[in-house]
Amino acid sequence: MSKRVLTTESGAPVADNQNSATAGVGGPLLLQDQHLLEKLARFNRERIPERVVHARGSGAYGYFEVTDDVTAYTKANFLGEVGKRTETFIRFSTVADSLGGADAVRDPRGFALKFYTEEGNYDLVGNNTPVFFIKDPIKFPDFIHSQKRDPFTGRQEPDNVWDFWAHSPEATHQITWLFGDRGIPASYRHMNGFGSHTYQWTNEAGEAFFVKYHFKTNQGIRSLSAEQAAELVGKDANSHQTDLLQAIERGVNPSWTLYVQIMPAAEAADYRFNPFDLTKVWPHADYPLQRVGRLVLDRNPDNVFAEVEQAAFSPNNFVPGIGPSPDKMLQGRIFAYADAHRYRLGVNHTQLPVNAPKATVADNYGRDGFMATRNGSRHDKNYEPNSYQGPAQTDAALSAPLAIHGWTGTHEAPQHAKDDDFFQAGELYRLMSEDEKKRLVANIAGSLSQVSREDVIEKNIAHFAAADADYGKRVREAVEALRED
Repeated sequence: MSKRVLTTESGAPVADNQNSATAGVGGPLLLQDQHLLEKLARFNRERIPERVVHARGSGAYGYFEVTDDVTAYTKANFLGEVGKRTETFIRFSTVADSLGGADAVRDPRGFALKFYTEEGNYDLVGNNTPVFFIKDPIKFPDFIHSQKRDPFTGRQEPDNVWDFWAHSPEATHQITWLFGDRGIPASYRHMNGFGSHTYQWTNEAGEAFFVKYHFKTNQGIRSLSAEQAAELVGKDANSHQTDLLQAIERGVNPSWTLYVQIMPAAEAADYRFNPFDLTKVWPHADYPLQRVGRLVLDRNPDNVFAEVEQAAFSPNNFVPGIGPSPDKMLQGRIFAYADAHRYRLGVNHTQLPVNAPKATVADNYGRDGFMATRNGSRHDKNYEPNSYQGPAQTDAALSAPLAIHGWTGTHEAPQHAKDDDFFQAGELYRLMSEDEKKRLVANIAGSLSQVSREDVIEKNIAHFAAADADYGKRVREAVEALRED
């Protein structure tokens, strides 16, 4: 076999990759050494801006297989036949820390899934919790700023974290999840995933349903205590990445079973909770889980940068039969995610292999721009409509239309019968065993007791008490005990 020749970016052979060109032996470097300048300049540009949120992540390829007939609810082709398989790529992540952060920390986990369907890519962007801290996207930048490193101290500050939560009582439900036993997953394989948002499914007859996605791990739930997590971080800050990589390399392919909750669209208006509020769940007694299929991960990426860090998930990537709901957080993310990728990766990021469709071909009039690889030929027009057999619209809506009425303006979300910020947090607390309650209170108190302002502590304790009187009482006693030490 012939030896491969090292070349420059332009394809010219490299004569010497060990020594820079100099002005004589031991002399200064020469500006004309194109190979040296190209290597250094490219090295300086190897890293793109990290994600503002979900910076620290791991990914894997796999497939989704339909196990149950859901064609009564959606016309999505990839869900249209029992046994049908669709290639997928998933990215797991922490939320608040930077790219160099540790895996085993108390933080929600991103659960972003890309289906390479025959009708285009479908992106499902969720977390390992069924709810979130806020219900309106206008608060998202402020929330993330409160959780990220303080611009003065350069570290995460309990004062900032709890001060924001003190003024955001809707966060009480998610706080109860985060500081509970599942707040630090033992690995990505041992946690559930949720679409979290409410989405719309539409069937062939045009009937609309609202749905919530639940990916139940088939490995079983395993979580870490705060003490176990601290020990693990000290041994291997990349513990979740290590576990996922090694499991798949050994052929131990992790899997999840997908279930959905399905609500006929007509029932949404009178449901006891606002079904489009991201801080709320739909109790399973109201809308039971219905099995759809299974997700299996069976291949590691060959290049983490190219396939994990450049993977771009956008909740606006729908396929026929699936669409948005009036969920305000989803509506905000439909814009924000795609815009973030255009900033980080460029306007042509959808042409990167990990983001490009695999079971179909993207065919549109988007051309040119930074790093474009699909520019068309002299025969291809860049406008529509045209008389040159260019791609044309289908006139078939992807999903059912959403009814809109009322006056424009900045409105609070409509109140349903059981809509408050505390009821579901209290329900979650009361579901816990005595030992679970003790660990939850200890985890909250360990963080809240570090806050310097008494009024912030008092506001947060009041939220827990509003959820459940015993919950608030225990947190108060635990915080006071820690602050006396």
